[in-house]
Amino acid sequence: MSEGGDIDVLPSVLPKDVAKEVGNVKLFNKWDYDVEVRDISLTDYIYLSKPVYVTHSAGKYAAKRFRKASCPIIERLTNSLMMHGRNNGKKLMAVRIVDHAFEIVSDHHL
Repeated sequence: MSEGGDIDVLPSVLPKDVAKEVGNVKLFNKWDYDVEVRDISLTDYIYLSKPVYVTHSAGKYAAKRFRKASCPIIERLTNSLMMHGRNNGKKLMAVRIVDHAFEIVSDHHL
């Protein structure tokens, strides 16, 4: 600490591979949000403009009419998995299912 009570912070140097990833938000820390929607009728419903690490908004898109369309498409998929019987309300389980499904799809395309 300095005499004025301030905390001295030493500058740190990040490795090159980590420095490239700083500020780059990926879904589940694996997939980029660089998606191009070519079908003009789907552009209003496939919403990816606000990148997040894990899609969990706690229902803020249900407050007003038609705001559901601005909910990220991944969160809408996750919410639809939660609606059936014993899976009702288990959001973390649904998020893990979506993450695992994306891994399976990406492994088959390599």
